[in-house]
Amino acid sequence: MIYFVSAGEASGDLHASHVMKELHVLDPSARFAYLGGDNMMSVAGNAPLIHISEMSVMGISQVISALPRLLAQLETAKRAIRRVRPEAVVLVDYPSFNLKLAAYAHSLGIPVVWYISPKVWVWKEWRVPTMKKVIDRMFCILPFEPRWFQRRHKWDVEYVGNPSVCEIDQMMSSLPSRESFSQSHNLDSGKKWIALVPGSRTAEIKANLPIMLRAVSDFPQYTPVIAGVSTVSADLYDSLRGSTRILYGATGQLIAHSEAALVTSGTATLETALIGTPQVMLYRDSGSRIVYSLGRNLLNVKYFSLPNLIMGQEVVKELVMHFCTSEAVSDALSRVMPGKNDYTKQQEMYRDMRKVLGNGNAPHKVAKGIIKLIQK
Repeated sequence: MIYFVSAGEASGDLHASHVMKELHVLDPSARFAYLGGDNMMSVAGNAPLIHISEMSVMGISQVISALPRLLAQLETAKRAIRRVRPEAVVLVDYPSFNLKLAAYAHSLGIPVVWYISPKVWVWKEWRVPTMKKVIDRMFCILPFEPRWFQRRHKWDVEYVGNPSVCEIDQMMSSLPSRESFSQSHNLDSGKKWIALVPGSRTAEIKANLPIMLRAVSDFPQYTPVIAGVSTVSADLYDSLRGSTRILYGATGQLIAHSEAALVTSGTATLETALIGTPQVMLYRDSGSRIVYSLGRNLLNVKYFSLPNLIMGQEVVKELVMHFCTSEAVSDALSRVMPGKNDYTKQQEMYRDMRKVLGNGNAPHKVAKGIIKLIQK
């Protein structure tokens, strides 16, 4: 059977690839037409229709300038769906783009599965009626989402567990020793590291990496190491990092072997918590204090980082927009370093969060749900 899968960002590429692997197990004849990255390519064995490096945008100004390209990509995806007539369309996060694909596939009578719900409980709740209409099966990865959808919209969605739990457990089970990791990446194993995880989008790296670098300069006893992503130009990193080391394709291992991490908002905050590394979350873009205040009032949640959202309390210190200064980041980091005031408290909450998430094999459950939907 042919499946059409769409993921527009690096994290979606990883999560979608695991679902594709499980589909191969359940359906050995599975073939894929897809929008995605290198992880999905390694499973599918064929090139993507559009690579995620051509799809990622951030912020209003970038969206406006990239609009002609995004519209062309949407038409490319629609033509592919029309041409291959897949058994199902599987959409992973990336809501502004994927919701349009969902509506199109629904209009053709093709079953639509969504994995990793858009965060409509944060904002854009007005999307939900359309989602209910065009999505046949919604699989969520945050434990509070089914209750939210049912209570507010009478929509039954399924919590399948959080994929990061299994992904991190698998990574940790085969984690190389610190000595071996150091040798593989030409790092000084005699130094203690602070991982800098500035995101996967050009604009957020430009905005946040310089703040991270200034903050860690207050910790000369530690060596900062940047977690780079291959979909971002090396020239961008080089223009910002000075002599700071950068590693590609080893973010989880770097975080695991680091004393602490500075992390932008997103899945990486959850992964860092599951690994157990102390962290501070920061996020800044070019918006003003007034824009931030207006936007904050439109949001339906108290927190930004996933550990805090899951637990409903501050697990990770959040420094956002004009609160995100190098001085504030440095101070917050000093408090969660091993042996410091907030280290033990954060570690205890990490363990509590893991219990709340459970240990379900999310990709397998999603793949089973896709097959079941097709066979109805």
